[in-house]
Amino acid sequence: MDRRRGTRYNVNALILCGLVFFVIVATIFCMVANGREAAREERRIAAEQQAAAEQEAAEKKAQEEAEAAAEARKKSDSLQPGVPVGTTEASDDEKVVYLTFDDGPSKNTQKVLDILEEYDAKATFFITGQQPEYFSMIKTVYDAGHTIGLHSYVHDYNKVYASVDAYFEDLEKIGNLAKEYIGFVPCYIRFPGGASNTVSKKYTPGIMSELTEKVVEKGYQYYDWNVSSGDGEDATKDEIIKQSETDAYNHIMILFHDAATKDTTVEALPDILKYYQDKGYEFRGIDRNSLIFHHQTNN
Repeated sequence: MDRRRGTRYNVNALILCGLVFFVIVATIFCMVANGREAAREERRIAAEQQAAAEQEAAEKKAQEEAEAAAEARKKSDSLQPGVPVGTTEASDDEKVVYLTFDDGPSKNTQKVLDILEEYDAKATFFITGQQPEYFSMIKTVYDAGHTIGLHSYVHDYNKVYASVDAYFEDLEKIGNLAKEYIGFVPCYIRFPGGASNTVSKKYTPGIMSELTEKVVEKGYQYYDWNVSSGDGEDATKDEIIKQSETDAYNHIMILFHDAATKDTTVEALPDILKYYQDKGYEFRGIDRNSLIFHHQTNN
């Protein structure tokens, strides 16, 4: 009887030891599993933190590069007396169209911008001070990657060409307007009527011969054109298209107008852009290295 009781005690002790061993092993297993899970979680968090840090660094670098590019663009386009603007040497292995729009901004400016965006085309806008309600479009144009040039503030020939001083007073005024919206005075200009105009003789004989030299001395560069759309007069859409399209040159600067009355220009623009696009031309805004288009001075 005592022997059977002792045997039962031994069996119970073995069972108890087995249970304890199982609990210990299970505990150790759970601890190891939890440790591995914790390690994985730590690695995941570390990886996420590293990725976030790398993304933040990349975004910061991209922002810095964008800001640097923006400052470089402003500096390049700004008036810098003594720094040459433009070139007279054309590259024969490229085909370029410089689309230029005078007399804006106006109610048509946004329409022109929408069409240019559709064709991935850049252009140059020679601005005036005629429509204050659209002045904010100056910044819109510039922020879209286009070039801002100076045309005239008042655009009245009898006032602009009354004297050399009167011309530069007007040029300074339109330059300050541009600066108000884009932060600098552009170095690119277009004379009202172009450098070849003769109407200025009516007010000041010889003024254009003097101005074409003095603007360059002051750090500006003036641009005429070698193709006119004819939209300065009352022209139909088809007339504008016909007068704007040519393959006679590899480097083309087209005169358009961005005035409120030039609805036919807006209507004609998509056909003109498609024509040059199909012929392999690239659309560029004027920059400091662009080809200079000068007319013969007639006054």
